[in-house]
Amino acid sequence: MQRTLNSLDYAADEEIISSIAKALAHPVRVRILKLLDGETCCFTGELTELIPMAQSTISQHLKALLESGLIQGEINPPKVKYCINRERWRKAEALFGAFFGEGSGCGKFNE
Repeated sequence: MQRTLNSLDYAADEEIISSIAKALAHPVRVRILKLLDGETCCFTGELTELIPMAQSTISQHLKALLESGLIQGEINPPKVKYCINRERWRKAEALFGAFFGEGSGCGKFNE
């Protein structure tokens, strides 16, 4: 099998889908998003009460969600307040809808 040495250029939408999919690839992160979706905002300490894990573990999952842009944080020492980034969430919905063909069974990428 021959491999190419050429680098691949990815479209911005491909990069965004990949980043969001990576952030959603752990069930704790999905649970965090569900919890945040039901609230205006939430502090890290509140999340550790709702998800029985160490604060450091929750913080690592929050970091991955922040990096994807799905959530945003506001630092009010000594606390950090998190909430869903609604703009990025709408973008994710649109991109994944197009990726999965909005229910058509075959994605629009194959057209």
